[in-house]
Amino acid sequence: MAFVEREKEHPESGYENFKIGMLIQEIRLEMGMTQEQLAVKVGTTKSYISKIENNIKEVRISTLQKIIETGFGGQLQ
Repeated sequence: MAFVEREKEHPESGYENFKIGMLIQEIRLEMGMTQEQLAVKVGTTKSYISKIENNIKEVRISTLQKIIETGFGGQLQ
């Protein structure tokens, strides 16, 4: 029951994770990078990048920061 209540309180959390994954994929493709290239820059695996982009795994804030700053040369705000 507690899980259901939390889901009702924050139904947008799944959508937010989906949006983050889609944005990462969109930027990566715009920059002409493969998942493997991004993973190497960030210090993770291609599999992990794929799981983030496909909303299979939630991205940790520290990893998101590395993706944006190290992988894409941007700044997390």
